[in-house]
Amino acid sequence: MNDPRASKKSQAALMSTADETEASFYEAMQQGDLDRMMATWADDEEIACVHPGGPRVVGTVAVRAGFEAVFHHGPVQVHVHHVRRFETAVCAVHHVTERVQAMTDKGLQTAYVIATNVFVRSNQGWRMVAHHASAGLPQDLPDITASQATLH
Repeated sequence: MNDPRASKKSQAALMSTADETEASFYEAMQQGDLDRMMATWADDEEIACVHPGGPRVVGTVAVRAGFEAVFHHGPVQVHVHHVRRFETAVCAVHHVTERVQAMTDKGLQTAYVIATNVFVRSNQGWRMVAHHASAGLPQDLPDITASQATLH
C-alpha cells in the first residue's frame, strides 16, 4: 500500500527551481488538489495570499482555507501567459497574466488575472511565500512596457 506522505515528500523534492514550484502550483489548481497546492507553499505562518477582490489571508491555515473555497466547485483551469521573472540565489518573483476558467454557482466563468508569485529557496527547495492576484481584463494579457499616464 502506498504511503501518501511519501508521495508528498517525493513531490516536494521535485521542486528544485522556482519554475518547478510554480508549475506544480498551477497543476494543483487544474487538478483541484488541495494537498498538492499546499505542498508548493512554505511551511511558515507568514505566507500570504490575495485572491482577486478578496482580503489578504496570512498563515498556512488561512491560505489552505482560501484555496479550499476556490476548489469548492472543482478544479480551476488556469492558462498562464507572459511570465516575467526576477530571481536571486534565494528569492524569485514571477509576474504573470492568467486566463482562468472555473465553475461557479452561475456556471462556467472566465476571468483574467494579473498575479505576482513570490518564492524563496529553503532547505526544502523552492517554496511559494506569496501569491497576489488582481482582477484584469482580456486586454491585460499582453505586457505594457511603455510609460503610462495614469499609475494608480
